[in-house]
Amino acid sequence: MFAEHLLSWIIFSPLVGAVAILFVPKRLPNLMKTLALISTAIPLWWVAQLYNQFDPADAAFQYVERAPWIKAFNISYSVGIDGISILMVLLTAMLSFLCIVASWNIRQHVRGYFALFLLLDTSMMGVFCALDFFLFYVFWELMLLPMYFLIGIWGGPKKEYAAIKFFLFTLVGSVLMLIVMVVFFFGSAEPTTGLHSFDLMILADQSMHQSLLLNTTIRWLCYFALLINFCIKIPVVPLHTWLPDAHVEAPTAVSVILAGVLLKMGAYGILRISYPLLPDMAFVFAPYVALFGVISIIYGALCAMAQQDLKKLIAYSSISHMGFVVLGISVFTNTTAINGAVLQMFNHGTVTAMLFLLVGVIYDRAHHRIIDGFGGLAKTMPIYAGYTGLAFFAALGLPGLSSFISEALVLIGSFQQYRVYTITATSGIVLTAGYFLWTMQRVFLGPVKEQYAGLPEINLREVFTLTPLALIVVLLGFYPMPVLDLIGTSLKHTVDLVLR
Repeated sequence: MFAEHLLSWIIFSPLVGAVAILFVPKRLPNLMKTLALISTAIPLWWVAQLYNQFDPADAAFQYVERAPWIKAFNISYSVGIDGISILMVLLTAMLSFLCIVASWNIRQHVRGYFALFLLLDTSMMGVFCALDFFLFYVFWELMLLPMYFLIGIWGGPKKEYAAIKFFLFTLVGSVLMLIVMVVFFFGSAEPTTGLHSFDLMILADQSMHQSLLLNTTIRWLCYFALLINFCIKIPVVPLHTWLPDAHVEAPTAVSVILAGVLLKMGAYGILRISYPLLPDMAFVFAPYVALFGVISIIYGALCAMAQQDLKKLIAYSSISHMGFVVLGISVFTNTTAINGAVLQMFNHGTVTAMLFLLVGVIYDRAHHRIIDGFGGLAKTMPIYAGYTGLAFFAALGLPGLSSFISEALVLIGSFQQYRVYTITATSGIVLTAGYFLWTMQRVFLGPVKEQYAGLPEINLREVFTLTPLALIVVLLGFYPMPVLDLIGTSLKHTVDLVLR
């Protein structure tokens, strides 16, 4: 019984923890934190078991659960995972657990913070597991509420502005996806009952056999609307302006989740919704998607180079690195590029999580993030400097670290189809090396500033959050096959759906 509903336990156990926290007396904040930790540790253990039992050679969805939900509209509770989604579920479970540990020093409105964080965890898990378009949309929208309040209550000086901007951008995209969902519902019919359906597998099958009642113009508009929605979430230039503000104002753990998981949902949505449901339109839009991916790479790197705020620098670097994901996904006819893109989704999640955690460490001590305000920290905080150096070198794509492999695969695969774009994108790697090395020099080298001579070294709790991510960065840098083997068959199946 338990094994049959393992995915549901993984999705909803954080929500159970959130409800339990609501009943804990206010005078016991440490109990609330402990409950939150348990509510993320248990799903992480279950996801690890899921990973061990998962068959990567099977392209079909595994651990599928189906149950009627809203029968009047043929809506079902339908979840399952393939190689792409299990990778994202694993990333979400790991980062959620580490973020609870990183949030241990939260003292303001402890109950609300951890309850909302666990609600966010449930919604993220649900997005990656949903096999029903309506259910996917519900989980997608559910993310808005906790993220809005986590930024708006526990954020920095401009938290209200950043929270509202994030909410409005994401809401606009969600409305577009809602319209597309309704169009597909009324354009479909189940083969046995003739009823309209939200089932993503039925919709993909009908799209492949051209039995959806949608003409070319409607399909074009639907794909464009979905693309806008998912590009806001990635985000792709020029739909990116909400991201730097949200990152700068958000608390450390929320920035980690925002960069490590939420940005990946845009790319995941293209793979799970856009390509299978509108494969013909994927060819029409692919050159433009590749172009804006390259623009994001260069623009994000140039903006990062101009930043004085360390957190804003990493925010713009995220836009640049997600540009490689966009470029790789656009070359869906090449398995090398699209495998590199999904590997980059995971690698970016781990590397950027490290970077934001490291910014949180120094902000807790110095109470500012201005790059030129530091200097010589390698002498006073050598262990911290070592972790930061590893994260910086991983982010700039140093061979032997994880991002090098994924970015190289994207460039190798995309060169065969978009040579000019690919050559242009490589300049982003040079710019990335420039701003990270320059930041390293200004923050850690040179004479120690008197006011920071006594800064305490990184503590054991902070080391605990960083070490697993560092090990993954090094391991996948030398041996990326655990991820590539996991996603290969599912990506090939997705590509086949588009090419048929």
